Amino acid sequence: MISSEKITLATLREIKAAGGHFSALTCYDVATARIMDRAGVEVLLVGDTAGEVVLGLPSTRDVPPEFLLTLTAAVRRGAQRALLMSDLPYRCRTAGDAEAVTWARRFFEEPGAECVKVEVTPDQAPLVEAMARAGVPVIAHLGLLPQLIAPGEPYSARGRDAQSARELITAAKAMEEAGAAGLLLEAVPSEVAQEITTHAKIPVIGCVAGPHCDGTVVVLHDLIGWGGGHPPKAVKQYVNLAEVLGRAFEAYVADVQAGRFPTEQDAIHMKAGEFEKLMAGAGPG
Repeated sequence: MISSEKITLATLREIKAAGGHFSALTCYDVATARIMDRAGVEVLLVGDTAGEVVLGLPSTRDVPPEFLLTLTAAVRRGAQRALLMSDLPYRCRTAGDAEAVTWARRFFEEPGAECVKVEVTPDQAPLVEAMARAGVPVIAHLGLLPQLIAPGEPYSARGRDAQSARELITAAKAMEEAGAAGLLLEAVPSEVAQEITTHAKIPVIGCVAGPHCDGTVVVLHDLIGWGGGHPPKAVKQYVNLAEVLGRAFEAYVADVQAGRFPTEQDAIHMKAGEFEKLMAGAGPG
């Protein structure tokens, strides 16, 4: 039975301490948020992947911050139990750290995000520290950083050799020391993710990072075969929703074209006797 108890960052720390695991999924609308909440998903991430899978933009870096604020508010309305995390869009970072902190506070305070995920390079621990000082719980995103990949460039794993793995491990420690509330490792070798997760006192979420992280996040559209974005080979697809929806849409088109839908049984009708009154007083035409 799924507990109705509210999931918080403290809950994730408790799960980690107990050696358990928690689930996370990207979410972009209120209806899906309600379904995920009822299903027991612990963390809903309003990802900047919305730029690709919702808006059809060529890169996550193109998503408008105001659009993601709106989506975050929508998901908050649908998720009463799950922890709500929001991405900090690329455009919030272009004018320097001070602007980034201001935007992070907006995502935390206005739509109800309980933590803000920020893509960071190893030298950006001061940014995480500044956000933490400003009262924003930060999930430091390390490894593959989609916001730094130009449109059309391929995604690839990070930390596959000893030197780059060592840099990731050092960066993870620096982010925790800077006050990060959690870490997210994307496209990182399982061995490296295990090393970071074992030594971190804060929750570690993996995204194509093997089985050893405390939590796992998947882009919704990859999980259900909805299309768009950059689906990794390692993600398990639980249903091909593109096929399911395609069949439903084809059946609808066929019914409408053949006159099978709508029918008189599907229609709204006037109250008994009212049509006759209407016609009696209709006049010319």
